[in-house]
Amino acid sequence: MGAAAGAGPCVLLTGWGAPMLTDALLDTLPGLQVVVHAAGSVKRLVTPAVWERGIAVSSAAAANAGPVADYAFAAIVFAGKKALGAGATYAAQGGAGWPDFGEREGGDTRTVGVVGASRIGRLVIERLRNAGDAGYRILLHDPYVTSAEAEMLGAESVDLDTLCGNSTIITLHAPELPETRHLLNASRLARIPNGGTVINTARGSLIDTEALVRECAAGRLDAFLDVTDPEPLDHGHPLFALPNVLVTPHIAGAQGSEVRRLGTWAVAEVGRWVRGLPLRGRVRREELYRLA
Repeated sequence: MGAAAGAGPCVLLTGWGAPMLTDALLDTLPGLQVVVHAAGSVKRLVTPAVWERGIAVSSAAAANAGPVADYAFAAIVFAGKKALGAGATYAAQGGAGWPDFGEREGGDTRTVGVVGASRIGRLVIERLRNAGDAGYRILLHDPYVTSAEAEMLGAESVDLDTLCGNSTIITLHAPELPETRHLLNASRLARIPNGGTVINTARGSLIDTEALVRECAAGRLDAFLDVTDPEPLDHGHPLFALPNVLVTPHIAGAQGSEVRRLGTWAVAEVGRWVRGLPLRGRVRREELYRLA
């Protein structure tokens, strides 16, 4: 699988911050056969020139998915216990804000709406199903998944309006596309039952930020947001001041010691390519549009 002598490298290893693979850049890599991206999305990396030259593309999105799913599941658990409100009341009132046992909430039997049966969305569903006695009811909205497929995953396929109207916790795992912009708009946010929680670890543009601020400021909804629109938020943005909202700086994916997972995965993927084995993370041109 090696390139001819003097033709340059046949494998290009990329990561976050790598330059876009334009015609001009690819002209400097005439022997390039495969790009192995040691990160998640390749949408900001590949160009039509990559596909036109027959270069294979592989992404470590599968290795990055685990930490994101863990973050989302943790947020679901916190949401079920209404941890944001309880913590804010305790901080503001001290002992007077200590809830009686009968005032406390739990997550068992909550209805969780999963938007997008992506790689991460499926891992979140798996974690919910493996939660044992919690007994979560899982609703799923994904236009590419049939009712039978959703049932096999352990979820009930519904349209988005139904999901919003019947889920006390909603977690987003859809890609950023023109048709998914403001997927949770003012109307759909208003459908979520009082006391509901929105979790976004996907893309900030999936939510109408101004509409969400209004719902959270009114105390009707809580939110856990690892991504926002815009991103980053300006200092002093209203979301930072709301006690029922937690905004984190896009940390759900592999961070710190977790980045080792991406490197290990990429090295193994290069090894598969050298041995002539199928790429585990292969990204195909026809699939790219609806990927994250």
